[in-house]
Amino acid sequence: MTLNCRASGAPVSGGGAAAFTALLLAVLSFSLMQTMVVPALPDLRQEFDTSTTNISWVLSSFLLTASVATALLGRVGDMFGKRRVLLVSLTVFAAGTLLAAVSTSIAVLIVARAVQGVGSAAFPLAFGIVRDQFPRERVPVAISLISSTFGIGFGVGLVVPGPIVDALSWEWIFWLGLIVIVLGILAVAAFVKESPHRSPGRIDWAGVFLLSGAVVALLLAISEGKTWGWSSFRVVGLFVAAVVLGAVFVVVERRVRGPLIDIDLLRRPAVATSHLTALIIGFGMYGAFTLVPLLAQTPSEVGYGFGASVTEAGLFMVPMAVTMLFASPPAARMGAAVGFKLPLVLACLVGVVGFVVYATAHDSEWAMYAGSGVLGIGVGFAFAALANLVVGAVDPRQVGEATGINTVMRTIGGSLGAQIAASIVASQTVPGTTVPAESGYTTAFVMSAVALGVAALAALAGPGALREKAAPSGAAAPRPSGSAAR
Repeated sequence: MTLNCRASGAPVSGGGAAAFTALLLAVLSFSLMQTMVVPALPDLRQEFDTSTTNISWVLSSFLLTASVATALLGRVGDMFGKRRVLLVSLTVFAAGTLLAAVSTSIAVLIVARAVQGVGSAAFPLAFGIVRDQFPRERVPVAISLISSTFGIGFGVGLVVPGPIVDALSWEWIFWLGLIVIVLGILAVAAFVKESPHRSPGRIDWAGVFLLSGAVVALLLAISEGKTWGWSSFRVVGLFVAAVVLGAVFVVVERRVRGPLIDIDLLRRPAVATSHLTALIIGFGMYGAFTLVPLLAQTPSEVGYGFGASVTEAGLFMVPMAVTMLFASPPAARMGAAVGFKLPLVLACLVGVVGFVVYATAHDSEWAMYAGSGVLGIGVGFAFAALANLVVGAVDPRQVGEATGINTVMRTIGGSLGAQIAASIVASQTVPGTTVPAESGYTTAFVMSAVALGVAALAALAGPGALREKAAPSGAAAPRPSGSAAR
């Protein structure tokens, strides 16, 4: 795909292809770091001689700061320049990764992971840069590929750490990740031009505090619910706090000048249904990223599973990463021709098929590989459609804000889905062992299939026809997603 271009009368430094590659490197560096530590958690627990609860914070701290940074820095980029904020975000991300690589205690590693979470701003900022600077007809495909990088990095991050830890040590997960981040920083600095669009104003610190508090309370309750107990005072209190802070946030944002998030923007049907669908898709799809490797590692002696090593278990995710990459451009072209509502509905239905394969044929390795490949098509279509629907529904000055919230919604849904799926799997064990019973995996996969069916209904409820008439050749489209991709 050639992306040499001029947009808004301004050239993209170094050529469009170089700028696009730089953005891909930036978002890939973050998406990899989300999950690369997951296969190494047993080694980290042994290395630091710590508890399961403490080691879980290596994931939770990253998730909490990432959710806050995604919403906040997306808006800050709209205000002060997306390229500038992207470089700051990646630099802080690199500092956190360096600190993680040299950590000598679990406390330092947890802090380092929290700092790393700031890199999450790469996604909304990259979407905004693409809309600002790329030719209208190429925006859908570019956004789709960037969106798919999120899932690809997520899946690949579960595959590559096994060989790295076996051959070197856990520190090399972060050293190699740091190399990718630094390459991303250099590429963005060299080839990406500052976006011309601004949404002037002052930072709404009251909104920052309230939104951060609500998101942190919600995700903390979700991530620690299994450990603390879902009915415990701490978990219930956190859920209540999230609701109260969220309600106060809405009231404050409707009254303040220059709000962190435009509440009226969230009420637009296209934006609202995209956020709701992202929440449900995240809930349904993210269980596969963690449950499939766990099922593969189960000793076959208990009646199911394949007794795979960490490295072998990660290979079950490879078909998902491959099909996700190849599914995004067709999804973008379909969306450009008939609107992105159809590919979003198809994404959910394809995801249902993938989870049905998991639920009914997980006693066969080839079926698990096939299920992963099918699910990857659904994820690729979903990420492409969601991002384009949001970007196409808002003003260029609000892209960072809107896409940041969409990413947060997907993260919240994914966190909730992964925790509930893990609880279902752990609720029953094979008699005489601590190994989860096969029925738990089947139930969790069926739950994901049902969730994606509900997501299809949510997508159908969005505005517009399922198939929209394409704009005439050469005609100006009302929004980026309405032009023909080439």
